[in-house]
Amino acid sequence: MANPRVLYTDPAWLVEKGTWSPDRATVERDILGPEVELRFGPFEDGSYQVTGPGMLERAAGCEVLVVYRTQVTEELLDAAGERLRVVVRQGVGTDNLHAELLAARGIPAYHIPDYCVDEVAAHTSALALALERQLIPQHQTLVGGTFDIYAGGAPHRTNRRTLGIVGFGRIGRAVARRLGGFYGAVKVYDPYLGRDLAEGYGAQAVDTLEDLLAESDLVTLHCPLNPKTEGLIDSTALRAMKPGAYLVNAARGKLVDPEALGTALEQEWIAGAGLDVFSPENPHQDPRWQPVLRHPRVVVTSHRAFLSEEAEASSRRRVAELVRAALDGRTEDQPGRVLPQGAAG
Repeated sequence: MANPRVLYTDPAWLVEKGTWSPDRATVERDILGPEVELRFGPFEDGSYQVTGPGMLERAAGCEVLVVYRTQVTEELLDAAGERLRVVVRQGVGTDNLHAELLAARGIPAYHIPDYCVDEVAAHTSALALALERQLIPQHQTLVGGTFDIYAGGAPHRTNRRTLGIVGFGRIGRAVARRLGGFYGAVKVYDPYLGRDLAEGYGAQAVDTLEDLLAESDLVTLHCPLNPKTEGLIDSTALRAMKPGAYLVNAARGKLVDPEALGTALEQEWIAGAGLDVFSPENPHQDPRWQPVLRHPRVVVTSHRAFLSEEAEASSRRRVAELVRAALDGRTEDQPGRVLPQGAAG
């Protein structure tokens, strides 16, 4: 029988300073052993080709697929064939796993839901405080040759302002603990949780998203991406926010409508935005993001809120351990199982 085959579709950790090298898969080879054939998605012209014949060819006959930003599709599953046992997401979000499709085929799916809580909470706080203290206009003005304490405007005391958190899972709760200490009040909107949970984190639950938007001076998003939340922050939501409020998104790019956000910034419906995520992944590939990227009251980063040396090492090891368990037939007792929306856990 052929050696087990595992495809990592687009592992970012194989790329360093634009150079791709499979020799960097040391953690994976150590855990999986020499008998496992490790495959990697096609890397051309400085990026992974996440669709196309090259990816399908590499998926053929694999027992496990490990996806990062690659979409799980019927075509990809068909290419893997009957030997496919498990699909693993090397990350927190599960929208690109397409759990319903995998469930229909009887293929278990897993993710790593908690490896970067510290990092995302810290990054969210950094974006928020950069907006509150107008750090970007201050930096740009001073390095541009002008000393001006009022560049960007005079900020407000955060302890008189209200932080609003949309989605109160692991990261939302960490943000309440970390960032919430700067604010006078913390509001939470999460329709899937009881109201009392927020109280344990020094916050107060509200009944509707509209309530949270109307009451908050900074709104930060930590909800999953699904059909109900895609485009959650649209023109209606942005108009419901305070004129002096900020929006921070370090969750999923499709939660925010880029055209609506551009209009909200230009017409001063809100005071500014901090963004770590976009759709598409690189916002320069979609002209709708250009007014947002150019706006002076915006702080942006390249989807790296999850990133630290420690988080990356943990993610790689835990994914490899999940793959090893799958190859050994030990999937039922593994954490991180992803169920279709609405399925009982």
